Amino acid sequence: MIGRWYRDLALGAMFTLSGGRAGWTGTLLTALGVGLGVMVLLLASAAPSVRVAAQERMDARAPAYLEEGARAAEDTVLADPEIVEYRGDMFTGMLLEPLGNPRADVRPPGIDRLPKAGELYVSPALRALLDSPEGALLAERFDGAPITGVIGDEGLRGPHELYFYLGTDTLSQDPAQHAVSGFGADRSANGMTAVLVLLVVVIIVVLLLPIAAFILTAMRFGAESRDRRLAALRLVGADRGMTRRIAAGESLVGAVLGLLLGTGFFLVARTFADDVRLPGSGVLPADVTPVPLIAALVVVLVPASAVLVTLFALRKVEVGPLGVFREGGDRGRRLWWRVVVLAVGCAVLFAPGQGTNSEGTEWVVAVGVSVALTGFTLLLPWVVEAVVGRLRGGPLSWQMATRRLQLNSGIAARTVSGVTVAVAGAIALQMLFSAMNDQIPSADDPDPARVLASAPVESGAEGTEFARGIDGARGVESSLPFLVAHLPLVDVPPRADGTQETRTVVVADCAALDRLITFSSCADGDAFVAGDGASAVRPGDRLDLDNDRTGGPTDEPRPWTVPRVREARVTDVLAGQTHQGLFLTPSAFPVEEVESLRSTVLATLDGSDPDAVEHVRNHVGVDSAGSELRALEQESGNGVLADIGEALRAGAVLTMLVIGASMVVSTVEQLRERRRQLSVLIAFGTSRSTLAASVLWQTAIPVVLGLVVAVAGGVGLGLLLLRLAGLPVTDWWGFVPLVGAGFGVIALVTLASLPYLWRMTSPEGLRTE
Repeated sequence: MIGRWYRDLALGAMFTLSGGRAGWTGTLLTALGVGLGVMVLLLASAAPSVRVAAQERMDARAPAYLEEGARAAEDTVLADPEIVEYRGDMFTGMLLEPLGNPRADVRPPGIDRLPKAGELYVSPALRALLDSPEGALLAERFDGAPITGVIGDEGLRGPHELYFYLGTDTLSQDPAQHAVSGFGADRSANGMTAVLVLLVVVIIVVLLLPIAAFILTAMRFGAESRDRRLAALRLVGADRGMTRRIAAGESLVGAVLGLLLGTGFFLVARTFADDVRLPGSGVLPADVTPVPLIAALVVVLVPASAVLVTLFALRKVEVGPLGVFREGGDRGRRLWWRVVVLAVGCAVLFAPGQGTNSEGTEWVVAVGVSVALTGFTLLLPWVVEAVVGRLRGGPLSWQMATRRLQLNSGIAARTVSGVTVAVAGAIALQMLFSAMNDQIPSADDPDPARVLASAPVESGAEGTEFARGIDGARGVESSLPFLVAHLPLVDVPPRADGTQETRTVVVADCAALDRLITFSSCADGDAFVAGDGASAVRPGDRLDLDNDRTGGPTDEPRPWTVPRVREARVTDVLAGQTHQGLFLTPSAFPVEEVESLRSTVLATLDGSDPDAVEHVRNHVGVDSAGSELRALEQESGNGVLADIGEALRAGAVLTMLVIGASMVVSTVEQLRERRRQLSVLIAFGTSRSTLAASVLWQTAIPVVLGLVVAVAGGVGLGLLLLRLAGLPVTDWWGFVPLVGAGFGVIALVTLASLPYLWRMTSPEGLRTE
């Protein structure tokens, strides 16, 4: 039995390889279609490797801080990660300072040595930005530090990441907070929420299922000419089983060649990975490595699918010596089992219940979405057959197209199935993504022209100097300076984790306090209290002036007693960034005796200068541990959700391009099989414009019907996913641009197939052998 299969498959492969130019053309078209799909599958299978490799490099450069209570040795390195924002984009870096003479191997990956104070190592992307006119203002933030070297790939998340190492001498002022024993800590990002996992799972299914559908469609290219060859084999004595096995062997050749082509396409695309401007930091070519198990499944399943699809397609085809006969041609396609598949998919998604987005439902969602989208694909051939069977009349080109579809609508439906799956899934994704995006709270009255700058200072005079620098920065119209300290309560026992309760103390003159709190009168020496509950402070409470930078107590507290205070109410000048506790004038508090103090400035910027905030950031600088600046009421949104949205758009574009290319290949294959009929029509006076219009209608009718099914199915699938996630519907019209993309595919296929149509309709097409 196995020997018979092997012999017949080999015979079919031999017929394909020795079939002349016509046979090779059909095989190459099949291989091209399969190869495009295999390339996408291999790229998708490399996604886990890309993420793991990037995470490993980020872990390798993460500082491994000393355990609490450990003393910094002479060979210790001090490190402090920094976040830099520039014109709406955020990137990270690290301040480094050797404490003594550390070993040569105690350094982050990507650089050959630790930078000295004032030296700067940057990533290639950051160097390009700093050297460009657009980055001139950013260069000022590094105080003219010379670029000592470029960080290697082993120290970067991706080729386009903006990252830096800046040598400094400011971290030694507080070595306990920044001492590290080396680099290479497990800093795995926090897991995504269940709703985000749901979104990612749906994206993967939606983007890959159309590719799988296209591969299966490409394996059936040239079915009509293959049937004629099988009839000839029956004429010379082959039985029905042998002809089907030979046909499977022919398909196997195209699938194997497609697998080789797809692997070649993948290797070529991989070399350009770092040149593609993908969202985030980009991808290094070395990271684009398929997961071995997934790649092995692709290698095994693609040829196996070729054999199974061919055998399945021939189940109702009777190949005889005198021709090919299809069983049940007048009965039409059955609807009930297609509806059953769709209902099963919907039931799987409906079963978990409303708002069930907890962990563990990912596989349920993947199976439900896959089965539901498969149901839409199975429903499309019935819809196309039912609709085109009722079309009558119209222009000549319309009649030629509809008659062709009436004779065999299965080819058109299979070709369009990828568009249907892609659009239906994209509509459901758009509904889910829009609902999730709308859950992100936004500010009621955003005011990006106000920023809050703060920095640790050693004295009140240093705080005044910092505030004066902010006030004098270009683009600052006014400023509100004050000092902030967090002092532990002396007479309250520590918490279970050893930390001490603290109270916030704000020190400012009466003019500044008048904007922070409301009171009847104020003079130097007055004290106020605002807030309740955990922030309440009472006269007589003792606060520890000898606080450290973490707010914890020292061994011997230096208490300060809260004086008589008046009650006040906090204003909304800080737009939610409220400080509740004590509000004191300078004479009422010994500022110079506080161990840890922060100078804070609320700056109002010139709204007409878009770079005003960058000038303030430049004054705050990078080489200052603990300094920060943020815009009031400026919602940054969900970064993970934004990355997923960008990946979704990139994947959708790639999928639609592959689908468009697949439809071009399919249309060319159909024109190649009908070249003699087309040449006869031209010889009898049919104009080429009529034939071109018929090609347009043959593409447009199935695509339009597929879009109708996709819109109805996508909206329904989106409602089920929103119910699963417990989110409301916020976007009913998200399908409009996707439908427009579908019509764009129609135009692409028509225009790309016209040159081949002109060549096929020449008188040379009448020749035969």
